[in-house]
Amino acid sequence: MNTTYDAPSDLGRLGQRALIIGGLALVLTLAGAALTGNMAAFFRSYLVGYVFCVGVALGSLALLMLQFLSGGDWGVVIRRVLEAATRTLPLLAILFIPVVLGMTSLYEWTHIDQIPSEEARKLVAHKQPYLNIPFFIGRTIFYFAVWIFLTRLLNGWSRRQDETGDPELLRKMQDWSGPGLVLYGLTVTFAAIDWVMSLAPEWFSTIFGLMLMAGQGVAAMAFVIIMAVVLGRREPMSHVFQPRHFQDLGKLLLALVMVWAYFNFSQFLIIWSGNLPEEIPWYIARFRGGWGYIGVMLVLFHFALPFVMLLSRNLKRDGRKLVYVALLVLFMRVTDLIWMIAPEFARHGHHTAVGAALYLLAPVGLGGVWLWWFMRQLQARPLMPVRDPHFEEAIEPEHHGAVAAEHH
Repeated sequence: MNTTYDAPSDLGRLGQRALIIGGLALVLTLAGAALTGNMAAFFRSYLVGYVFCVGVALGSLALLMLQFLSGGDWGVVIRRVLEAATRTLPLLAILFIPVVLGMTSLYEWTHIDQIPSEEARKLVAHKQPYLNIPFFIGRTIFYFAVWIFLTRLLNGWSRRQDETGDPELLRKMQDWSGPGLVLYGLTVTFAAIDWVMSLAPEWFSTIFGLMLMAGQGVAAMAFVIIMAVVLGRREPMSHVFQPRHFQDLGKLLLALVMVWAYFNFSQFLIIWSGNLPEEIPWYIARFRGGWGYIGVMLVLFHFALPFVMLLSRNLKRDGRKLVYVALLVLFMRVTDLIWMIAPEFARHGHHTAVGAALYLLAPVGLGGVWLWWFMRQLQARPLMPVRDPHFEEAIEPEHHGAVAAEHH
């Protein structure tokens, strides 16, 4: 058994395959938009893929800080996966450049004079002190500065813990995780407003940021479960992951799916019952035509089916079955983002059949590039924090833990 917990060598090959698939998908996305003479379709589909990938990284950052605050075996065995995901944020900062280049194709507040409704023009003009290009870019730089600062802080202390075993470092990570979660909540809320909600600048929702945060948590936890199964089939992690670990991860995924559903239903119920003309158009656009069927899909396959399946204790303890639930949830996260973003352009007559295909290609492309960089980060450090004070307890065989608990 590899007691140093070095990453298996084939992770690099998996990352290279992801990069090839991702690069090909991005080329096809760009080519499809160019051939139809509609480069705006590329930027719109790119935004969907980008929000999905950054959501996995930010959700991992939130889960990492939550684990430091709460403790638990589940966090020790997946800490390296979470840390590697957070270290992709510098890459994601660079990948935001195409969003900046395509701002005039994405956000109608960048050209108020082309908004058809005079009432809407007046409303958007009133928001210009906030919704303007220099301030938008400045805020985004600030968001990434905060996220990368937290990432470097926590990852740096974690590396030092591996080297020295100083228990004081764990306390530092715990002390910073509380304020870090507050900073995460504030920055993600404003990023959600800037990147997604301002696609419809005349519309607003007070819990939109919470919806995006819940979605990030769901995406990150589903991704972690998939990686736990992938690593659990290889040495040295095949001796680490146990049914109790998968059960804990499945419980967390169930809780996050319920939180996501709660926030989404709360927004729908409040807006629909209020029936205000400045609020309901957002949902009307997403209930018409095929978008209504996608909305039903989200209810069934993003909440109802995962909820029912994750109630099963046996399923949660079996990584081979749990991974299928995680894959379903991850796919529905992309679907949810398409449902949130794409109808805004369809409402203005900017939607085509090719554009619909690009909404699926772009997340594959960006996801492949992101996964390649994630694998590189994962290989850079041992897969387990062997000098963490709770390390031995976390990898203790399940029956030993049960006997000790019964004796206690």
